Amino acid sequence: MLEEITPYRIVWRPFAESALNRIVDFIAQDSPVTAAAFGQKLREKTLLLIQNPGQGRSGRPGLPSFVREWVIHRRYIVFYRVRDDSRTVEILNVRHTSRQLR
Repeated sequence: MLEEITPYRIVWRPFAESALNRIVDFIAQDSPVTAAAFGQKLREKTLLLIQNPGQGRSGRPGLPSFVREWVIHRRYIVFYRVRDDSRTVEILNVRHTSRQLR
């Protein structure tokens, strides 16, 4: 008999929520409808991490070792942390690929 594995849950940290809102607000300057759809699409795509939290990669210089990154869209990267003990994926940030990390 196969053991059922509890899926991970996604938690958007406040900084990531704010970053996504800024992205949506920027896009909305040209097209509010497109902006809302885009924001929803990015949120939905992070749900793929429920079954596969190792989707992204870790090891970017300058970031803590626990931070993983995943190119979620051709122009946007999601930074996240996997908490195996609580079966949680914490979305930490969303950034445009052209922005430098500090």
